[in-house]
Amino acid sequence: MAKQSLEQKLAILSDAAKYDASCASSGSSRRDSRDGKGLGSNDGSGICHAYAPDGRCISLLKILMTNFCIYDCSYCINRVSSNVERARFSVDEVVKLTIEFYRRNYIEGLFLSSGVIRSPDATMSDMVRIARKLRHEENFRGYIHLKTIPDAAPELIAEAGLLADRLSINVELPSDAAVKQYAPEKKPEQIRKAMADVRMRKEAGKESSFSGKRPPRFAPAGQSTQMIIGADGSNDAAVLGQSTRLYASYGLKRVYYSAFSPIPDSSSKLPLVRPPLQREHRLYQADWLLRFYDFQLDEITSVSVDGNLDLEVDPKLAWALVNRHVFPLDVNRASREMLLRVPGFGVKTVNRILTTRRHRALRYEDITRMGAAMKKARSFITAEGWSPGALVDSANLRARFAPPPEQLSLF
Repeated sequence: MAKQSLEQKLAILSDAAKYDASCASSGSSRRDSRDGKGLGSNDGSGICHAYAPDGRCISLLKILMTNFCIYDCSYCINRVSSNVERARFSVDEVVKLTIEFYRRNYIEGLFLSSGVIRSPDATMSDMVRIARKLRHEENFRGYIHLKTIPDAAPELIAEAGLLADRLSINVELPSDAAVKQYAPEKKPEQIRKAMADVRMRKEAGKESSFSGKRPPRFAPAGQSTQMIIGADGSNDAAVLGQSTRLYASYGLKRVYYSAFSPIPDSSSKLPLVRPPLQREHRLYQADWLLRFYDFQLDEITSVSVDGNLDLEVDPKLAWALVNRHVFPLDVNRASREMLLRVPGFGVKTVNRILTTRRHRALRYEDITRMGAAMKKARSFITAEGWSPGALVDSANLRARFAPPPEQLSLF
């Protein structure tokens, strides 16, 4: 293979990293270089929370160390049996890219993942060396997110947590059975053990010693995980159920859903699935309702008979349409819990409603000024001077929100 330039490697390995979901520095400890002793920042202007249209943060240099891999996971484009163009960065090349991109104000931090080369320990060791060089030799104080390898030695993951802001360990698929079928070289029990170790080390880092000193902070922005959606036959109820258990068991900051659409050829072992990107979007919305809106899993997933989310309308609206007997709600009297269930109302809007209604009765115009999406909400609320009338019971209410039908092309 001809020797590749750094630019060629960057083109290959940044493109290969697009399948890894990532986020910015939310939740990390404050660290900057305004004292003149370092380079970069992970707070304030150092990290810009910019997001792509699909919701992923784009403020990081997001690359794979290499897309060579010894594993043969059916759903992975970089599996050993794939014929994709391969490339590999050296440790020094990743360090150089990160520093040079940061100095040019192109990025605010580093998201680093990798295929597994030689062995999990060898790969993880190189990733740790990159983080160590950035922190100790370049004095880089920007944000670092490392995708760790669960089969690597615990001491390597432990050092990674002392150098990086966030660690993530992929659970891969929604069920152990799916992992064993489509990624037989990976062990679900080892993945869970590694995630549990990260949680315990992070919690131990919060405790003071007998002398009153706290140990170095471990992964201050916490840990996250990624789940491939569409590589197996799991429905949305199974996906969200697994996410709920992961949040509870490992104190995760986020579960990322990564849409996957297998190529429908005769040799594919993977099932054909629903439209992947729209499904991913609905799963993120449902995940948000479970975490911040007091919805229960069965409320969201029982709306349809097959346990899948409605692709035409968002999960909260789908729940409201099925539970019309609950509405309309009086914004001047309803509880916070019920107001959070109104389509078009977010947490900030509900908080503003609760604060303002202590002093006066709210009108339709007041709710509009508070930032509510009234195109959705108007059918489900009453306010001073406003009632939806029979709108909430209208037979064609769903049609008001669902996208219009499209003529499909034959070609």
